[in-house]
Amino acid sequence: MLDGSQTKPLLRVLAGERLTDPPVWLMRQAGRYLPEYRSIRQKADSFLSLCFNPELAAEVTLQPVRRFGFDAAILFSDILVVPHALGQRVTFEDGEGPRLDALADPAALQRLKREIDHEALAPVYETIARLKNKLPPAVTLIGFCGAPWTVATYMIAGGGAAEQIPARLFAYRHPQAFAALIALLVEASTDYLARQFEAGVEAVQIFDSWAGVLPADEFRKWCIEPIARIVGALRHRVPGAKVIGFPRGAGTELPCYLAAVAVDAVGLDWTIELSFARERIQALRPVQGNLDPLALLAGGQALDRAVDAILEAFSGGPFIFNLGHGVLPDTPVAHVERLIERVRNRSGSR
Repeated sequence: MLDGSQTKPLLRVLAGERLTDPPVWLMRQAGRYLPEYRSIRQKADSFLSLCFNPELAAEVTLQPVRRFGFDAAILFSDILVVPHALGQRVTFEDGEGPRLDALADPAALQRLKREIDHEALAPVYETIARLKNKLPPAVTLIGFCGAPWTVATYMIAGGGAAEQIPARLFAYRHPQAFAALIALLVEASTDYLARQFEAGVEAVQIFDSWAGVLPADEFRKWCIEPIARIVGALRHRVPGAKVIGFPRGAGTELPCYLAAVAVDAVGLDWTIELSFARERIQALRPVQGNLDPLALLAGGQALDRAVDAILEAFSGGPFIFNLGHGVLPDTPVAHVERLIERVRNRSGSR
């Protein structure tokens, strides 16, 4: 009998195989652009309560797989459940995004727990367990966490911030305290991902959504080195764990990232030049991406051209079709349908 890595397209690509028909999934594929998601969202008091309701979170995870036939389901949750489980107050305001009790100075770090509280995350693990037997046999279940740098930016600023200036200043002014926060997040994230595998995910993605705001030396110190530690420690606990890295905005630093971080594939944002990615990145590791979410929002010929260019660039090697970041809330469902049809018609099956 074939195991999952041999029968599931996404896992086959993560093992380095080139498929004529590349697997497809989209970051933020479960979300506000779907009417069925909006209906479920009304049943929860808040976004965070939806993430911590296993029945509803499992249903939201399954919705885009049912509608579009994606090759992967990504756990419906948020990267900021980790600060929540470290004792930081986290809320989500409709239309405003996350709000946290900012860690404005080194002394504020003392408010955090020394290790992650798995009881606080038990609903997430239950969601994974519920999903294991509900997904079609060929669909891969993906878990995730935020990278330490990206999570730290929210913890320090108390929310999103332009160019992540609060965290960057904190790292320059208080390097020892910042290193301690990153070390705490490395341990917490490793433990969190290992528990996700134990609960039933088959691969994980590490989102470093704010990697691109750092200069090269700081990128290597706060992005590359911590993620390398997470991947190494995770594989010690979960041998053979499949990991996708997504250092958004890394650009020409991607070869350096791949030289140090043993991810199975790397997610590309939409700004990366396709020939550079094919020659310098896909030659090293399977790639995932990298359609501009605005091209998906625009639809029509702009969408068709962008999809075709990506398929032309990457179909010669191991490749997962995805966006260069998440689906935008105003994206028409019909545009996602057009995307799926074009990828599968161009690649010649399904």
